[in-house]
Amino acid sequence: MENPRYRLLSLGAGVQSSCLLALSAEGILPKIDFAVFADTGWEPQAVYDHLDRLEREVAEPAGIPILRVSSGNIRDDALDPNHRFASMPLYILNKDGRPGMTRRQCTGEYKIKPIKRQVRELLGYPHPKPVPKGLFVEQWVGISTDEFHRAKDSDVQYMRNRHPLITDMDWSRSDCIRYLSKLGLANTPKSSCLGCPFHGNAQWRSIRDASPAEWDDVVAFDAAIRKGNARANALGSPLLGQAFLHRSRVPLDVAPIDHVTRAERAAAELDELEHGVINGCSPWACRAGETEPEQDDFGLAS
Repeated sequence: MENPRYRLLSLGAGVQSSCLLALSAEGILPKIDFAVFADTGWEPQAVYDHLDRLEREVAEPAGIPILRVSSGNIRDDALDPNHRFASMPLYILNKDGRPGMTRRQCTGEYKIKPIKRQVRELLGYPHPKPVPKGLFVEQWVGISTDEFHRAKDSDVQYMRNRHPLITDMDWSRSDCIRYLSKLGLANTPKSSCLGCPFHGNAQWRSIRDASPAEWDDVVAFDAAIRKGNARANALGSPLLGQAFLHRSRVPLDVAPIDHVTRAERAAAELDELEHGVINGCSPWACRAGETEPEQDDFGLAS
């Protein structure tokens, strides 16, 4: 049986991946060689603070290095006319009033790509060198039993995904929360970009009420992308409609984040409307595209 060169954790600093890091650090699960955090440059401050605490209190005492990797700042890139932008899944209101969504490219560009680049460097075969057959890392992915259907294999031969919360622990997200609470990590945040369109109303309210500066930031960004990303506009390909961060397709500062409408209740969408994507943004299990069809003709940069 082939053995991995390294065992590493894809660390998003959310509930499930934080749980895996702690389980490894405590010796309940095998020790990992590295934890890799892909930084989009626009995470909530609470995520950065939690990551620092994980490193200081969990990883370092166990001798587990946390590697922070990045492909740039997703917010700055979207507003830079000189930078190619990997599209976020924005909510679109077409000129004829029809709703739509732009393609999701951000996870691949800002999460998956830098992790793969780091793995290649660890193996000693940076792109474009081919990685020899049989040389690979075992990558732990924080997917729990309540999300087992999202557990997927890697799409490259030099990374082999493993899902210990399912295969070793048989733990749900609730089990992870209870375990983290025992360790004093009950306030583990949800991992996602500050301005992720998949936020639920509770997340938007939390940003508005607990972090006014971050709220001002996302409101300003929402207004700035109304006609699409800056690169596409600079190239003469403006959005054929309007783009929004909130699913109501109105400006974020007036979006209905404080209540749930009768229509929303009737559509049985309360949980996701209120809480967003429960497990945050995982590069290996994003829910993008499940709620509405994606469209790719809205001024996307090539």
